[in-house]
Amino acid sequence: MDMVNVKVNGIAVSVPKGSTILEAAHAAGVEIPTLCYLKDMNEIGACRICVVEATGARGLVTACVYPVAEGMEIQTNTDKVRAARKTTLELILSTHEKKCLSCVRSTNCELQKLCLDYGVEDNGKYDGFHPEYALDESSPHMIRDNNKCILCRRCVAACQQQFVSVIGANDRGIDTHIACAFEKPLGDVPCVSCGQCINVCPTGALREKDNTAEVFEALSDPDKIVLVQTAPAVRAAIGEEFGLPIGTPCEGKMVAALRRLGFDKVFDTDFGADMTIVEEATELVHRVKNGGVLPMITSCSPGWVKFAELYYPDQLANLSTCKSPQQMFGAILKTYYAEKNGIDPRNIVSVSVMPCTAKKFEITREDEDAAGMPDVDISITTRELARMIRRAGLNFTALPDEEFDMPLGADTGAAVIFGATGGVMEAALRTANDVLTGKDNGSVDFTEVRGMEGLKEATYNIAGLEVKVAVASGLTAANHVMSMIKDGTAPWTFVEIMCCPGGCINGGGQPIVPAVVRNFEDYRAKRAKVLYDMDRDMPLRKSHQNPMVVEIYKDYFGSFGSHKAHEVLHTHYTARKKFR
Repeated sequence: MDMVNVKVNGIAVSVPKGSTILEAAHAAGVEIPTLCYLKDMNEIGACRICVVEATGARGLVTACVYPVAEGMEIQTNTDKVRAARKTTLELILSTHEKKCLSCVRSTNCELQKLCLDYGVEDNGKYDGFHPEYALDESSPHMIRDNNKCILCRRCVAACQQQFVSVIGANDRGIDTHIACAFEKPLGDVPCVSCGQCINVCPTGALREKDNTAEVFEALSDPDKIVLVQTAPAVRAAIGEEFGLPIGTPCEGKMVAALRRLGFDKVFDTDFGADMTIVEEATELVHRVKNGGVLPMITSCSPGWVKFAELYYPDQLANLSTCKSPQQMFGAILKTYYAEKNGIDPRNIVSVSVMPCTAKKFEITREDEDAAGMPDVDISITTRELARMIRRAGLNFTALPDEEFDMPLGADTGAAVIFGATGGVMEAALRTANDVLTGKDNGSVDFTEVRGMEGLKEATYNIAGLEVKVAVASGLTAANHVMSMIKDGTAPWTFVEIMCCPGGCINGGGQPIVPAVVRNFEDYRAKRAKVLYDMDRDMPLRKSHQNPMVVEIYKDYFGSFGSHKAHEVLHTHYTARKKFR
């Protein structure tokens, strides 16, 4: 590899040819601030916060896109540089709604931090035009507040990376703003509710719809039995909200916090994931043996399902009819659990804690009401749970580790890895391998489908059958896979698709990761490692071996894939219009 030698603030460093000044500075241990830049996503050099002085350059240059050259000397902290950055921040603030005290991103806002770092005061130095925008609350999962937008265009880049591209810059000059085509509300365009735009926004311009007040109201109602389930990816990330390092497992403290918030029972969505796997694997085996529609595609990611309904309505028969783990669990609560405990399901408030903003959309779908009412009543994100914990005055890091309530807290390692891309595929293969061979196969690790790549492929020999599989992470990869399925060139038997790049550990409702971390650390892999480590250490690692899953089928459903199981645990899909 060709290397280039440069100096950053007098520090000699050697970096690969083609590196930017930003990358060279990072290698030298120097942090250059950014606002618009996101590695491999939004490399436009537009905000001018990252300007530096460099030999051979005319004036200040943007470090995020300016390439280094042999012998270049870079200064990142001169009076000229600091003054330019401060002026840029003051200009940004001149049109920014400065309601920081009540903003959901207060203390976790990249603009706020930079203003603090550079001594910017709210003194109206560049007071002038103050645009006013109405909130866009038309979508079931999020709110757009352009009064707080700084036009960094990160959200636009994230939406493009997710293939849907339903937002962009409208108008020009001082009237420029981020919106949908023809100023349509977000709820009237083919947005899939993934929330990736929220995750990359440096301010509070984008946020999920907050349903915590509804949860607190239910918890205060003596006539309601409030039951909560938590997705596997939540435990891998919630600690970040309380200052713990990325990759800190927090299952026990999360359970303790939920119990102290007042939930009547704290259950694990992993149980629903195990149920999903036994139903999904049974469905796959049935399709393989009986000439069903192949490849079969997983259906546990609601953002992906909505994408399929919008963009590939002719391929909906390829999707597994299984409900997602969230919805299966909610259905079990209001049927099996309610019957066993003599509870009127109308008195149950079913709450889910999810890494995903699309779950807020999913609970509104048709055919997600096994007991004649919604399977899940309220879905909140990891971030919303953290807000509830803080509002309740709980010291999260000081809480003891506690365990889920039984019987619906029982799980296996196969369920835990659902939160990472490739996890659903691996879990399904573990069960399908045993079902097709009619024996307990010792091997449970299908490592070829692990990792953060957008598309992974593998071939396995199961019971004498050559099974080709694919795992797509993110909707650009999903679109590639679906294009092959549509034109008949797909070689696979089974396909896993996750809407969010990296899977649920990078869901739109997870803790916000600032650009300085996103650009230089693989935070997704660190979160995924939490789940794979848990799987490795669990005594049971196959969904069909979960003793409570076995019990519920023996006692209630009869058998995997039974008629009753289909009534409660399966659903259907509907082609959707792209525009209203």
